[in-house]
Amino acid sequence: MTSFSIDWLDLRETADRRARNSILLEQAKHWLANEPAPAIVKTIVDLGAGTGSTLRAFSMISKSSTLISDRQLLNWRLVDQDAELLAEARLRHSESHRLETYELDLTDIAGLPLEGTRLITASALFDLVSADFIDKIVAALQSQQQPVGIYTALNYDGVTCWAPAHPLDEVVLDAFNRDQHRDKGFGVSLGPHAVPYMEQVLESSGFTVFTVNSPWVLEGNCRKLVNALISGIGDAVAGDSALAAEELQCWVEFRMANSAKGTCIVGHKDLLALPDEA
Repeated sequence: MTSFSIDWLDLRETADRRARNSILLEQAKHWLANEPAPAIVKTIVDLGAGTGSTLRAFSMISKSSTLISDRQLLNWRLVDQDAELLAEARLRHSESHRLETYELDLTDIAGLPLEGTRLITASALFDLVSADFIDKIVAALQSQQQPVGIYTALNYDGVTCWAPAHPLDEVVLDAFNRDQHRDKGFGVSLGPHAVPYMEQVLESSGFTVFTVNSPWVLEGNCRKLVNALISGIGDAVAGDSALAAEELQCWVEFRMANSAKGTCIVGHKDLLALPDEA
């Protein structure tokens, strides 16, 4: 299953925070706060939690909101396959939040700690998973004794725009989007089609679904992240039959040379699905 380093997660978090749609995040928190039994601690299960980026996003919203107190009323269950990332999450947040960590295989949905959950969250995860994984997660939501919502942010949508332009930008993007369908440990990945598929499945299962664009907008002050992105794209598309190695090398060199003064927009989508509680 795909794993990520602490350095990479830290490098991208500022861009993630700027991109994440604050209105949808506030709506998710408002829904938590307005549970019929408002005094009960709300449990959130964060899938692919890493070092706790979703928890931090909720905490930032709470600083300007009186809807709900993280320390008093939110219990976070952070689930990840990577023990090092979970240890870092505990180091950063165990004294400031109600926190449980679970080192688990995310593909074992029956083994996920969903009992008593009010909301499932994830960041930059669902574009890595298969249709079958989403089907099973939605079924797991519906099998709980209480209504459970789902909030998933920063799902790649297949759009990347560079300035200045290069003749191979579209060729490289097409190759990269093909790579996004490679099996990342969950079966054949939905990649850019993840959010439309989730929207379809959740709506047909009786959820009210909201989706919002949440693009990265990267400029010269994000040079380290842009350089890492360029390298990652280059590695992902190396060997694609549509690109000669020399062409790809030229593209990478051009992009690196312009990373400090150019711009890059990477499309993402956030999704919130709320169950019918009538």
